[in-house]
Amino acid sequence: QVQLVESGGGLVQPGGSLRLSCAASGSSLSIHIMGWYRQAPGKERELVATISTGTSTNYAESVKGRFTISRDNAKNTVYLQMNSLKPEDTAVYYCNARHWLLSSNDYWGQGTQVTVSS
Repeated sequence: QVQLVESGGGLVQPGGSLRLSCAASGSSLSIHIMGWYRQAPGKERELVATISTGTSTNYAESVKGRFTISRDNAKNTVYLQMNSLKPEDTAVYYCNARHWLLSSNDYWGQGTQVTVSS
């Protein structure tokens, strides 16, 4: 089992920045593909960014160039740096871990609220 706890959300003005953190316990993030997803009210949960067990990353087109996903295996933590935030980024952000080989081993955090508003 992997337990994931997100933090770093909050209220920020348009154009501002936040850094989300996802701290893992129960297993090493080094053997998991990590991802950030988000869900706005009335909308489907959508992919924001993923990072492989290596260096490969991918991003939703809507956040490319503004958001950066990274991991610190020594701290067993994954981050999402969010810059140039827009009101459309308002959502609950969820951390996801998927085992690199045992893909059915898929875990989610409880989420952290990000609100972008003036």
